[in-house]
Amino acid sequence: METEQRRWLASLPLWSQWHRLLKPNTLFVGSTVTEYVPLPAQPPPGLLVAELLHAAQGFPFLIIKDIPGEAVLVGGAAMDYNRELLAACRRAGFMLVEGQALAYVPIDFDSTAAFLARMSHARRKGIRRKLRSRDDLSIRAVATGDPLFADEALLAELYRLYRSVYDQSEIHFDLLTADFFRSVLQDATSGGVVFLYRAAGELIGYNLCFESNGILIDKYVGFAYPQARHFNLYVVSWFHNLDYALARGLNCYVAGWTDPEIKRQLGAQFTFTQHAVFVRNPILRTLLRPFKHLFEADSKWQAQAR
Repeated sequence: METEQRRWLASLPLWSQWHRLLKPNTLFVGSTVTEYVPLPAQPPPGLLVAELLHAAQGFPFLIIKDIPGEAVLVGGAAMDYNRELLAACRRAGFMLVEGQALAYVPIDFDSTAAFLARMSHARRKGIRRKLRSRDDLSIRAVATGDPLFADEALLAELYRLYRSVYDQSEIHFDLLTADFFRSVLQDATSGGVVFLYRAAGELIGYNLCFESNGILIDKYVGFAYPQARHFNLYVVSWFHNLDYALARGLNCYVAGWTDPEIKRQLGAQFTFTQHAVFVRNPILRTLLRPFKHLFEADSKWQAQAR
């Protein structure tokens, strides 16, 4: 739910005693380290839904999260499977809830200057002003698996910067561990690249990206505050990633979830996911259905942004 609505709930009488009722034991199908739910080619969607419902018998809630809403990033064959899956979910009594807006930029330009030229004069001016910070930064690209990531002090610093972003964010996915980042950064087979941003020799931020099927996927960032804001690192890293995708001959840059308005101003397009939610208690299922819009903040944002 949006922050304002959560605060309203927390202001109700006896909140400390009954708020646990709003955190039912839930079986999730999906992952917060992938853009979309990783689904198997077999069994067919109808049988998969039946198997999931059987596996979730002890859970009051079953949620299949982040089902692609269109083919733009997954292709037609995967989208055909997704349509069948959503249809099977509807037949089984699932409620479909609009997910978050996934930002992406098609690389259909030959330079970031040409990309900027598509924007309004005022927006171009503001972005160019922020991009001047690049002159005061050194940027180094390091592939995952590089011996640099054997340095425990550097790993600790990278994790501290990740926690810095996590702790100041209003929207939280699961808190990843230092061991998770160590494993990812030391994996030479993953196709990852880390962009390290330094100012006067000090590490003030990094961006961990992955290249897959012609797409540059922006996965994790870590920023030092207030330095990252002073050097406009969010905007600088966005355009650095676009330049990298261009140089690699990629066809798309995927910029992830959260902060859709900022990403829209930076030229992103959006594709939405859907969550299929099964509420086992039929009475509760009926009671909750009118309130699903409270969990669809990004779709409301899109309607207002048009």
